[in-house]
Amino acid sequence: MAVRASRPDGTATRALLLETAGQVFAERGYADATSKEICERAGTPMASVNYHFGSREGLYEEVLIEAHRQIVSVEELEEMTRAIGDPREKLRALLQHLLAPSSREGSPWGFRVVLREVMSPGPLAPALVEKAVRPKAKLLLGLIAQILGLPPDHPAVQRGLVFSVLPCIVMLVAPKEIPSKVLPAMAADSGAVFEDLMRYVFAGLEALGKAHKPPKRKAAA
Repeated sequence: MAVRASRPDGTATRALLLETAGQVFAERGYADATSKEICERAGTPMASVNYHFGSREGLYEEVLIEAHRQIVSVEELEEMTRAIGDPREKLRALLQHLLAPSSREGSPWGFRVVLREVMSPGPLAPALVEKAVRPKAKLLLGLIAQILGLPPDHPAVQRGLVFSVLPCIVMLVAPKEIPSKVLPAMAADSGAVFEDLMRYVFAGLEALGKAHKPPKRKAAA
């Protein structure tokens, strides 16, 4: 459904609706959040959602993209790695940023919206993948390809990306009670956990690179 272009004087209202909707979707999830509640909490007319976003679905799509951007944007990924030459150090910086508490504290609703979507994907998950996830994955695939010495489209590069990022996602979404009550050593020293994670990731990537390294061609007689 096409989204109507908002007037310049409606920019503030659009931003207010997006912020309010993010809070409501984070609290209630996509299925239970209504345009009525969003407009009431934002103090805007009932028609505001349709006017600025086309529909509740259009608003939720924008919320998903903004939530992903709050956690880490493509621009942030590029900026963090621009001054770093070594691809291994680039990957280290990116994963450290992803796991940093500030990445969640700075996004009061973004992390919760993404977490809800990961745990229970909604009908707009494809839009999130295309507009938010895929551009970041492309950047990270290029980084993993450099580390492995393989083309970006090589299956081992894609696997390497999953094996590197998935532990971080698990650590982000795991209930806080697990580290404190079940795995107290993890809760005691987060810095040591990250260093061991990097040892684990880089050792695995090194093994992948060796296993999938193209064989050397024999010199012609």
